[in-house]
Amino acid sequence: MGGPELDRLISLLARLPGLGPRSARRVALKLLQDPGGRMLPLANALAAAAAAVRTCSVCGNLDSTDPCAICADPHREQGLVCVVEGVGDLWAIERAGAHRGQYHILGGTLSALGGTGPDDLSIAQLVARVEAGQVSEVILALGATVDGAATAHYVADRLERSGVSVTRVAQGVPMGGALEVLDDGTLMAALRARRALPK
Repeated sequence: MGGPELDRLISLLARLPGLGPRSARRVALKLLQDPGGRMLPLANALAAAAAAVRTCSVCGNLDSTDPCAICADPHREQGLVCVVEGVGDLWAIERAGAHRGQYHILGGTLSALGGTGPDDLSIAQLVARVEAGQVSEVILALGATVDGAATAHYVADRLERSGVSVTRVAQGVPMGGALEVLDDGTLMAALRARRALPK
């Protein structure tokens, strides 16, 4: 249709999450309509990010410095570590401004079906961080899935001997959520996590 270069561009774009072949063609067309204003700056940004961005050796975040800006920030609570599945979860919590401590990225969740075991995740590194002595609380901010729950229980068991406080983010009724449209598991979690109204 447009030559091998265009076919390769569409093929690579189609591999991105949320883009199929049709969406990839639309993106490619938009980029090609203004190569100097859209495509070349994007290509330069991709090349610069590929050269500069690395994984933080402390928490697993992506940044151009190691340790990352969050780990290096002296104003963050050093003893409070929020454990998340992936970098996207860290970014979501940061975007919400909901956590002012440190993070630890596991790199996934335990999954018998997916073949992901404890050695495939950074659980041992988390335990080592806690045993180093500066962590007072570990917040498990993992998804409300079977794999997320299994991972949370496994991590809590591994940290039990350390004496550190292990908590889990509340789950249940979302803001603006109507009870009649929620699934049974969400309603059950919400009722179990109930708390007194502030006075």
